[in-house]
This record gives sequence, structure tokens and C-alpha cells, in this order.
Amino acid sequence: MKSYLSKSQYLRGLQCRKSLWLYRNKPKLRTPPDEALQAIFETGTNVGILARNLFPNGSAVEYEGSTFEEKISRTSELINAGVDTIYEATFSYDDVLVMVDILHRGIRGWELYEVKSSTEVRDVYINDVAVQYYVLAGSKLSISKASLVHINNEYVRYGNLDLNKLFAIKELTGVAEEMQDAVGNDLSSMQIMVSSECPTIDIGPHCSNPYECDFMAHCWAHVPDSSVFDIVRLNSAKKYELYYKGIVDFRSIPETYPLNPNQRMQVEAELSGKTFVNQAGIKGFLGTLRYPLYFLDFETFQSAIPLFDGTRPYQLIPFQYSLHSLEHKGAECKHYEFLGQQGNDPRESLVKRLVADIPVEACVLAYNMTFEKMVIKNLAEQFPVYANKLMNIHDGILDLMAPFRSKYYYTKEMQGSYSIKYILPALVPGMGYNGMAICNGGEAMNAYANLHLVKDEAEVERIRKALMEYCKLDTHAMVALLDKLQEVVGANNT
Repeated sequence: MKSYLSKSQYLRGLQCRKSLWLYRNKPKLRTPPDEALQAIFETGTNVGILARNLFPNGSAVEYEGSTFEEKISRTSELINAGVDTIYEATFSYDDVLVMVDILHRGIRGWELYEVKSSTEVRDVYINDVAVQYYVLAGSKLSISKASLVHINNEYVRYGNLDLNKLFAIKELTGVAEEMQDAVGNDLSSMQIMVSSECPTIDIGPHCSNPYECDFMAHCWAHVPDSSVFDIVRLNSAKKYELYYKGIVDFRSIPETYPLNPNQRMQVEAELSGKTFVNQAGIKGFLGTLRYPLYFLDFETFQSAIPLFDGTRPYQLIPFQYSLHSLEHKGAECKHYEFLGQQGNDPRESLVKRLVADIPVEACVLAYNMTFEKMVIKNLAEQFPVYANKLMNIHDGILDLMAPFRSKYYYTKEMQGSYSIKYILPALVPGMGYNGMAICNGGEAMNAYANLHLVKDEAEVERIRKALMEYCKLDTHAMVALLDKLQEVVGANNT
């Protein structure tokens, strides 16, 4: 079978020639896409299929069940038969292969449309359109227009989807034409390069721009687990500046190198194993709390295609919360929870339960309160009848992340982070998310977003149980962290 340089490989090569060489010659070194990345791919596929309705009644060149040569031949047949709209039209020129999301025969000639699930026009998308233009023009197809179709995030759904408002179309014909010489030169150099020795390219910002490279585990294998790249809030340019000077691990960082106090604390903790405790800071934080205490955590999902009335593309939709409460210090915890019914808009049901579970003037703790406050404020705007009660909850929220963000308690096990996923096992050994069926917010989001598609009732119940166990642990963890802070201060006072 003939080996083509595809448009995705071209874009990979623009990001890093070494990545392209590895992809073509050492593909087993790739890190397979995780569940979150697969969800992004699936979103792109679904958006692409929906966008076909902008140009309905076309003919599709099916991806499965045929070779690229057969796809190219099928595209030619459809064009010769007078078909005006082709989905996944496939072309090759100079051993470069492209598949066009939507190819439409306009009044002045053929129009190509590349569909993206993004809400903006990015440089990488312009490169995508430009290489398609190059191959189609090389295939002697008369191109009158080259455009990018993307999501309009200002669209608010009411009733049936209005595709002309959901999608925005940005014409890029002139830009693509201006890029043709550069595209041809890049393609030629890439085709020579992939048949030569692996290029010597060091790690750098290109490893994650515009996408995180799936060969990072291979190319970054020489970087130790604790390195300058882990120093919290150190500018990326400064991290690479240190790296290129041969300063990689913490021991090689000069004592004179300018780090802020928290960064210096992180380095010292890593090297010495010392635990840092700011007793006054912890006491000050604990002094802001009052009982009864409520520990709140939301889970949300988002959809490129708005599912419910009054929602926009990619709007965060809360579908679940967990709530622990303590009447007084040392009291037994009570637990409340809500999980929306899959396939339905969960927001109003969630709001009704939330305002019933949290009393007026309550002291509410969240971990990274910015998120919880944003969710509640949005709900108050969307459901004004509950706005007063919701904003009362909003105004009573305090942030359990604050003492850890301020490094009032810090150990090397926290790895410079104040994420609860690092803080919890560091402070409460044996308590953590490893081994759970759902162990992070991304997995929870994807599980719920796709739950309405699951037909097996037993599997639905298994997923719902896993969602509740995960969210419950988030607030249970907050209770345990507060206990630890109180214990640390109490122990230091005796």
C-alpha cells in the first residue's frame, strides 16, 4: 500500500520535525490517547457530521472499509457524476493525502470547508486549510473558496438547533493562497526528512504548542521526576532557560537564582524532606470558619453542541454535587448528594435540592472556591426565582485551598502543587483517588456526558454509583484535610 504524507502528519511536522520522524519510523514510542483526548476526538467527529447539514444532501466517501486509493477513486467518480456536495472528499498530490470535511460545488467553482469544534480560528487551523488547498489545486481542481467552519460560542439555544447561528464560517482563501509556496517547501523538506536519520531536536516549548506531543514520554525521558519544570509559578521561558544551561534537577539550581519564597520552599523541601508549617497562617485561616460547616463540590460537563434551552456551546452544566456537613467540631459528618438524570437538563432539579440542603447564612467550604462560586452565580442568573438563596450560598463560601496555596503547610509529596489530588495523599496517607472507577473530574465529565447513550441498565447504575463515589470522596477529602489542619495546630500548641 502506498505511503502518503497526510495533512495531520504535515501539521505534526510543522510543530516538530522530530515528532513527525518518530511517528513515521518509531510509532510504538507514542503514548496512546487517554480517555480525555479520545473524548475531544469524538467531539470533533460529531461536530463535523453535524456541520454537513449546512450543505445537505451530499454524498459521503466512507472512511471505513476501503483503501485511500479507493477513496480517491470514489471522490473522482462523484465529481464526474455531477455531485455538488461531497463529505470526506479524498485527494492526493505529490504523495500528500487530504480528506476534505465538506467539498461543495459553488457558482464560481469548488469550495472547501474544514470543520473544527473550536470556538476560534487558530494558526494551526489555517495551516490545515492551506495544505488542503495545496493538494486540491495540485489535483487540478478549481478552488474558488477555502473556509474554516467553527463553533460560535455566543449562540444560545432555544428550541431546535439553528445551525446557521451555531456555526461561524471564516473565509481563508486569500491567506491559503499566500501560503502555497511555504506549504510546498515544508512538504518537500518533510518528505526528505522522514527517509533520513532522526533529526536532533531538543525538548522545548514546541513540545506542547499547539498540542501536547504524544512522544513527550520518549523525548523527556532524561528529565528527572523532580526538575525545574515542576517549580510552581516559574515562567515557562525561565524553566527552559535553566534547562538549556544544564540546570535540570533541584540540586543544580544555584542558591543565588531568584526564586520567590514559596518556590524556594519547594526546592528546600524536595532536597531536605522537611515539612514546612506556618502555624500562624493556619490559625488565621481556621479563625475564619464557623459551624455548622458545609463542604461542597460540583461536577460539571460541557458540550460543543448545546443540549438544553438557554445554554451556549461549551457552557459548564452542573449535573452533580456532594455535600458533607458538620454541626460542630468533632461532630459526626452528614452527607447529602445529587446526581442528575442522564439525558435531561439537570440544572433546576440540582438548584432545588441545593437550596434545600444548605441553610441560609451557612459557612460553606469549597476546594478552589472560584469554580463553585462561578457555578452558583451562573445558576442564579439562569434561574432568577432561586437567585437570592443561591447568592446567599455564594457569598458564604470560603476556600479550603487557601492555606495550601499560601504554603502554610507544605511537604515534598505535594510536588509544588496545591491540587487536592496531590494534597490529600500527602496529608492523609492511604486516602486518595487511585483505584477508583472514576478518579478525576475529566473522567466524571465524560462518563455523565455519554451516560444517556448507554443502553444496559446495569451498566448505567454502575456508572452512576462510580460518579457518586468519586464526588463523595471530594468532599470527604475536604473534611479530612480540615481535620489535619486542626490537628497540626493543636499538636503544635501542646
